Amino acid sequence: MKIKCLLWASLLLLSACDKPAPPDEESFAGLGSDAADFAQVVPGKIFSFPEDHGPHDGFRIEWWYITANLKDAQGNPFGVQWTLFRNALQAGPVQPGWHDSTIWLGHAAVTSTSSHYAAERYARGGVGQAGAQAVPFNAWIDNWSFATRPGAESTLADMQLKAGDGHFNYDLHLTSSRPLILQGDNGYSRKSDQGQASYYYSQPFFQASGSLTLDGKTYQVSGPAWLDREWSSQPLTANQTGWDWFSLHLDSGEQLMLFRVRQKEGASYLTGTWIDKQGRTQTLHNQDIQLTPLDRTRIDGRSVPTRWSLKVPSKQLDITTEAVNPKAWMNVSIPYWEGPVRFEGGVGYLEMTGY
Repeated sequence: MKIKCLLWASLLLLSACDKPAPPDEESFAGLGSDAADFAQVVPGKIFSFPEDHGPHDGFRIEWWYITANLKDAQGNPFGVQWTLFRNALQAGPVQPGWHDSTIWLGHAAVTSTSSHYAAERYARGGVGQAGAQAVPFNAWIDNWSFATRPGAESTLADMQLKAGDGHFNYDLHLTSSRPLILQGDNGYSRKSDQGQASYYYSQPFFQASGSLTLDGKTYQVSGPAWLDREWSSQPLTANQTGWDWFSLHLDSGEQLMLFRVRQKEGASYLTGTWIDKQGRTQTLHNQDIQLTPLDRTRIDGRSVPTRWSLKVPSKQLDITTEAVNPKAWMNVSIPYWEGPVRFEGGVGYLEMTGY
C-alpha cells in the first residue's frame, strides 16, 4: 500500500496562516480526517499516461515513492528510499506563487547491515523549491530529484534518481521496458471495508545502477527498484492506526505487493497484488494471504515486528522475511520503520507505521 505517511500533523507547522482543521487524533497522521471538500476517489477511473505521472490538483494528498534493493561488487546489501509528498491544505484550484497553499515533503534514506540514515525536507508550493510535472517528468525538492533523463524515448523508462544529506548520497540510473501495474481494481485500491481508497499504480520492474556514498565511502551498486504512485483525499478511516506494507522481488521474476491496515477495533484490512513474469496481475484478498509477525525489535521506545512469516498458498509461496537492518527507523517528524528485507528466494522492502 503506499499510503506513504503524508505526515499531515507535521505539515501544519508550516502552514499556520492557513488555519486548517486539526488532524483527527484517532487515525494515523490524520489520514482519516474528513476530506469532503476535496476530490474523491471512486471506482472506474481511466488512467492516462503520461498525464497521471504528474500532480493531481483537487486531491488532498499524493506521493511519488521509490525503493531499491542494491548490492555492491562484493555482494554487500544496501537499501535506498526516495519519497516526495504533495499535500494540499485547502480544497480548490492551486493558486499561483505564494498564494499556493500546497506543502511538499521529501524523505530520503540509505540502509546497510550496520547503519541507517534518514533525511527530511519541507517546501512551500508555488515558488519553485519543490514540485512535479508530467512532461518531461520531473519530481523534485531542493536538489533531490526523480526525473526522466534527457533524450529518453518514453516517460518512466529511463530515469535518474538523486538525493543526499550529510552521511549519505546516491545517484542512480533506473530503467524499465515493462508495463506499469494498476493496483487493486484497475488502479482503485481500497484501504478499508468502509470504502476508503486511493488511486494506485506501480512500476515494480525497474533496474537500478549507479553510485552510493555512505559515511564517506563510495560504492558502485545495482539491483531491482520499485516505484509506487498514489493519490487520495481520505485514505484511512478514523479507526485505522497504521499499516504494514511489503513490496517483494522474487528470484523467479514474479513480484508481490501486499499490505494490512491495522485497526483499533476489529480485524485488519489485508490485500495485495500478485504480478507474474509478464506483468499480469491478480488481486489477493484476506483469505488468500497469511501474514504473521514473528520477531520484534525494540527501537526508539517502540516494539516493531522486523521478521515475518508470509504465505500465499495459491502461489506456493511460503517465506520468512527478515530485515537487512532491524534498526531502520525513520526518525522524522512522524517516525516510522522503513527498510530492505530479504528472504530465501528474493528481496524487497517493508514499511511499518503507527507503532
